[in-house]
Amino acid sequence: MPDTLKHSYRSIPLQRDLFEIPDGVTFLNCANMSPQLRSVTAAGLESVKAKASPWELTPPDWFSGVEELRGLAAKVLGTDAEAMALVPSASYGIAVAAANLEVERGQSIVLLSDQFPSNVYAWREVARQRGARIRTVRREPDGTWTQAILKAIDDGTAVVAVPNCHWTDGSLIDLGAVGEKVRSVGASLVVDASQSLGAYPLNVAEVQPDFLVSVGYKWLLGPYSLGYLYVAPRWRESGRPLENSWFSREGSEDFAGLVNYRDEYRSGARRFDMGEAPNFVLAPMAIAALRQVVDWGVENIRQSLSVLTNLIAQQATEIGCAPLPAEHRVSHMIGIRLPNGISEGLVKRLSDARIYVSIRGDAIRIAPHLYNDESDIERLFSVLRELA
Repeated sequence: MPDTLKHSYRSIPLQRDLFEIPDGVTFLNCANMSPQLRSVTAAGLESVKAKASPWELTPPDWFSGVEELRGLAAKVLGTDAEAMALVPSASYGIAVAAANLEVERGQSIVLLSDQFPSNVYAWREVARQRGARIRTVRREPDGTWTQAILKAIDDGTAVVAVPNCHWTDGSLIDLGAVGEKVRSVGASLVVDASQSLGAYPLNVAEVQPDFLVSVGYKWLLGPYSLGYLYVAPRWRESGRPLENSWFSREGSEDFAGLVNYRDEYRSGARRFDMGEAPNFVLAPMAIAALRQVVDWGVENIRQSLSVLTNLIAQQATEIGCAPLPAEHRVSHMIGIRLPNGISEGLVKRLSDARIYVSIRGDAIRIAPHLYNDESDIERLFSVLRELA
């Protein structure tokens, strides 16, 4: 490989020793699910053991972990803790948005073609119930997703529900431009950031989404079934949560007074917290994960992973692929399409070599993280060159 790429500067050097990855495994599939940090495993084991002694749990313990986790999620997103709610999944966060945003008969809901289904099914149901229509945009061969979305937004648009990048190949969406157009027509913006939060900077002050959700088990390196919901200021004092949990009500810290029922919610986005938000096993694991992400810094992660995805793009070009240029994709994952398509035995051939990627649509989706280096990319392409 060219020396200029082999020795490209990374803000963060190889971090493989921090993860539970055996020797000989080349895992390039963080967009599916991240491997586990050793610190996350340790936190999980400790929290499982702690459940054996519930008499040691005090009332403040129900809130301390939740608030630390909320604050860490806010740091990753570049906002404040009042903006964040804890949710079990992306679909839960999308359901919160769907239950609160106004959609009238005849209006449109803008979605992407082949968008991840968690950000599709809820809007199809909204359209059916309220007499609205789904407007599915497609990227033109010589265009971008951003151009297609902007073209689809008009005075009849109620909601635009899109990701920061397309989950199949990492193609980028300019959420700043989309947010500006959405506001100009009085519509609402919902973002599924599951494939970008933690690895690609996102400026919520610029984008101004109404709601933004992310799972925690991909680029945020945490456990399954615990995610994060950003809620815009206008919804924090008037929005309707999906659940009526005691935990989200004002005064819930006073266990003896819980029978004094309160209509008032705790401040900020806390009204949207899922039931059983303290989650005494998963929350400590997620805290350990987000501490590490915050310590590295999202921009440093982005820069370091761009070295690998740029190398992937170069090697893909050398075997006859035409990957998206860097300015039209995110820096942490990339989709490549082989000249002769994806052969039936590709996945098995790769897994036999202990190389792991995803096939999404007609693309091989390659999603490295800080546990990868140039040798992993070379291992991948040693197989792909045989099949191209």
